[in-house]
Amino acid sequence: MRRSWIAVVWLMACSAGTNSELFLPGTDQGTIDKKLEEASGLVASATHPGYFWTHNDSGHGADLFLIDSQAKIAARISLGNVRNRDWEDITLGPGPEPNKSYLYVGDIGDNNARYPFKMIYRLAEPTEIEDVRIHQVDTLFLQLPDGARDSEALMIDPVLSDMFLFSKREDSIRLYQFSNTWESGDTLTANLKIKIPYFNTVAADISADGTEILLKTYNHVFYWKRAAGESVPETLKSNPVQLNYKPEEQGESIAWSRDGSGYYTLSESNAHKRAELLFYKRN
Repeated sequence: MRRSWIAVVWLMACSAGTNSELFLPGTDQGTIDKKLEEASGLVASATHPGYFWTHNDSGHGADLFLIDSQAKIAARISLGNVRNRDWEDITLGPGPEPNKSYLYVGDIGDNNARYPFKMIYRLAEPTEIEDVRIHQVDTLFLQLPDGARDSEALMIDPVLSDMFLFSKREDSIRLYQFSNTWESGDTLTANLKIKIPYFNTVAADISADGTEILLKTYNHVFYWKRAAGESVPETLKSNPVQLNYKPEEQGESIAWSRDGSGYYTLSESNAHKRAELLFYKRN
């Protein structure tokens, strides 16, 4: 049975059509600062147009960095009372107060599948571009219904406000959904919605209007156009378009621009080369 299922998964993955006309090839925008040597998440700011929030993964401080569209650091936000166990993604969306944008940091990495809970940290998006330490950080403890799993991709639906988490390592990854109506200190069990054939999923993002979804693996970028009234799981069950992708070493970040003009990717640096912010402009 397992061999048959893997064959089906492989055929589904191969059915994704490649389209080089939707977006132009990626262009280098700038080289990331050495303070971000292991950048592992990216999201466009709603409060500061043209800027992006990012962070390092495990082994670094509990810090968010605001970078401009040339990858230069504009501000550093230190989060008090939390730690960076293995931050892998960041997303942005609605929260407790209406008409205010919130950042959601996913402490969701788990290489050895040993942690019973993942943590989602929530804070109001800072309105000033300045270095600051923030202690008002909400924490959600998230449990998966089918046991501990590694994950690196987190996103929030701007239409319905539900949150989504993708597992990483299975031959058919799992999409989990959970409500965004939680209070700090709550524990939730996510709902397993679907399994989809995209091995080593490392990043995901949904456009500001909720109509376009990007999913990134180490080697590919997949694109879906969401139909009116369609749920995120329904959209992701359909065959995507595979976009052209400029290979990055340890590329684990993807983000739509807020105006929908294209999307950005960012990778970790290595001993030989600093990572670059790449922009794929809509054609």
